Amino acid sequence: MQSVRDHYASHLAPIYAWMCGGVEAALTRGEAELDALGLVPHATHGAVDLGAGFGMHAIPLARRGFEVLAIDNSRELLRELRTLAAGLQVRIIDDDILKFPAHLTGAPEVILCMGDTLPHLSDEQTVESLFAQAAAAIIPGGHFVLSFRDYTIPLEAERRFIAVKSDSDRILTCFLEYEEGHVNVHDLVHERAGSAWRQRVSAYRKLRLSPDWVAAALERAGFQVSRQAGSSGMVRLVAKAKLHD
Repeated sequence: MQSVRDHYASHLAPIYAWMCGGVEAALTRGEAELDALGLVPHATHGAVDLGAGFGMHAIPLARRGFEVLAIDNSRELLRELRTLAAGLQVRIIDDDILKFPAHLTGAPEVILCMGDTLPHLSDEQTVESLFAQAAAAIIPGGHFVLSFRDYTIPLEAERRFIAVKSDSDRILTCFLEYEEGHVNVHDLVHERAGSAWRQRVSAYRKLRLSPDWVAAALERAGFQVSRQAGSSGMVRLVAKAKLHD
């Protein structure tokens, strides 16, 4: 079992944009999500994208006038982000998302943690630590938006095999193996090499986070929380920082 960072470095990062349907399609989806959330700069113009990847949300944020801190620990995805974000107000940081407060230059009005980044954290205590840091950093009335998959109800039998994406030269299949509190995600990649096919397999662990627990943890951190249907079957929680009395 690899760490999240190693799994991405050796396995997913090189094909991540392909997995998302291509860069332009992913950016279009990111823009649509921001539109649905109604996110436009109005106060500090500061935004943080936790687990920014190649910029599915960081680039649309910058295009609408935010000054974006994009943080991730995948060097390959960040290299792609640097190319795509040329000329935009995106400051790119290679670091653990839990260390984002050390890189702030001012209080953000928006913090995003989307695309199933949250279950990459090691345990619920670490999730609560991230929420506390977000609450301390964001301006009153600011928005902390999260999306993640609900793994709390185990898939059974053949439903544990998920056909993620395929074309004539590559097939990505995911197999889920459940433990108490975690799910082991096995990513199987088959790639055409001339007339033959080459198989690569890697696995890593994700947290099984209940949306109700996440919402309650956000409320304990001082946010007002609403739940929405996210893209690609994900849960989306919009946490608004309370205004000071």
